[in-house]
Amino acid sequence: MKEKNTFVVTYSKIIFALIILGISINMFLGPHHIAAGGVSGLGILLESAMGFDRAMVILVLNLIMLVLALIFLGKKAFFKVLFGSIVFPLVIATVPETMVTSDRLLSVIFGSAIFAFGVAILYKNNSSSGGTTIPPLIFKKYFHLNPSIGLLFTDAVVVSLNLFVFGFEEFLYAILSIAITSIVMSYIETGTNRKKSVMIMSEDSLEEIRLRLSKEIGRGLTLLEAKGGYNRNPKEVLLIVVTDHEFTRVKPLIEEIDPTAFVIVSSVAEVLGSGFTYHPIE
Repeated sequence: MKEKNTFVVTYSKIIFALIILGISINMFLGPHHIAAGGVSGLGILLESAMGFDRAMVILVLNLIMLVLALIFLGKKAFFKVLFGSIVFPLVIATVPETMVTSDRLLSVIFGSAIFAFGVAILYKNNSSSGGTTIPPLIFKKYFHLNPSIGLLFTDAVVVSLNLFVFGFEEFLYAILSIAITSIVMSYIETGTNRKKSVMIMSEDSLEEIRLRLSKEIGRGLTLLEAKGGYNRNPKEVLLIVVTDHEFTRVKPLIEEIDPTAFVIVSSVAEVLGSGFTYHPIE
């Protein structure tokens, strides 16, 4: 029963993600002739250039890619992309083709962000909408080419076709769309709730800094054993992870106690643990 529920939930998420992709294509990118890679981009291009139905183009291309996956990658890869490859064209055929906003830049920004959200959901559920995700896997298997490079190459070919079908302006918007999609996906994958990791080294005031931070910031602190790189003398490094708001208090506090303290500040994509994601019952 539990496995059945998991199966239903997983495929519900996949269908939801495919609908999001359909909205992005039919309501934001497609109406403004932005073909930003993938079979959906080829569908937009062929629909405008030759009058073919967008959904039919995507279906035919996905079926061709499924055959290639079965021949060159085996049954496992075939079944992994089978569901998305069949359902995605149906979604494209179902979602109405309408222009949400006449502003092309707004459409590219929101359409690309929505597209990234949908793809991220598919990846988290080990699925795909098929299409141009297949050739990079074939290139990896037979030519040992990094899949990200292979995907970049296939998308670059599709984006370049914008020059011949739509023009230079649409070509630039397609590049912008890919950039926005990549950035948004990166934030979704690595987490948007970012923190700052602060490492503090002070010759004479580290203990005072530790006590003040513990009292005034209220975050956990860690002392790391280290050695000087020049004279190899033992020293301690103070580590604390804080929010962006808390860092505005940490920095002046350190400068007040020891203006010569050596401080390293790093952005942290995600922090798990007490005080950040775990809240004990009180």
